[in-house]
Amino acid sequence: MKKTSTVVNALCLLSCMVMVCNGRSETESPQYTVLHTESEFEIRLYRDSLWISAFAQDLSFQKATWNGFHRLFQYTEGANLNFSRIPMTIPVLTSLVLGAGPLQSQAYYVSLYLPVKFQDNPPLPLPELDIKPYEFISHCVAVRKFSGKAKDDRIVKEAQKLATSLSRSPWADSDSPSSQRGYAIAQYNTPFRIFNRRNEVWVDVHAPDLGCKSVGATAF
Repeated sequence: MKKTSTVVNALCLLSCMVMVCNGRSETESPQYTVLHTESEFEIRLYRDSLWISAFAQDLSFQKATWNGFHRLFQYTEGANLNFSRIPMTIPVLTSLVLGAGPLQSQAYYVSLYLPVKFQDNPPLPLPELDIKPYEFISHCVAVRKFSGKAKDDRIVKEAQKLATSLSRSPWADSDSPSSQRGYAIAQYNTPFRIFNRRNEVWVDVHAPDLGCKSVGATAF
């Protein structure tokens, strides 16, 4: 049984390496409009969309992301009531649940945007995966880009840098205090890619001057 599980996991990883593309134009992503750009961050307005999300309870961002993504990957490979294969999208978005871990998190939601074909009628996941669709309500997000590996200590530093940048901007008081903001980490590359990796820190902002509003501490 252990050997079989190892083989399945290896095949899953190999498929992931092939399917999770590194920014290729044919890979779908959620649609947004850039409303404001500075040297250290930008503000985007994301449109309404449907995602599929896995709850992962772990203090480690990295472990939680792997746990959640593994279940989401099974779903896209056909572990749903329709036995449908769902094209992989980018990014993999890991959003915190406030607690005591990195970024004061105790757990995370790991999420994938559903392709346009499945936005109106997503296949129902198998119950044992413990994942579910959720509606991403249109709102503004401040985004800081960073390269390299998105590790536990690195994401904290990048989030702190984003918080500092926002504190110097017109949107310094646009939401709750930085320690309570709805942070999320977006990853665009397979784990097997070494160089030129693309990652982002997201945080919700209330920016009515730019034509958008906050949806609370987190959109999840």
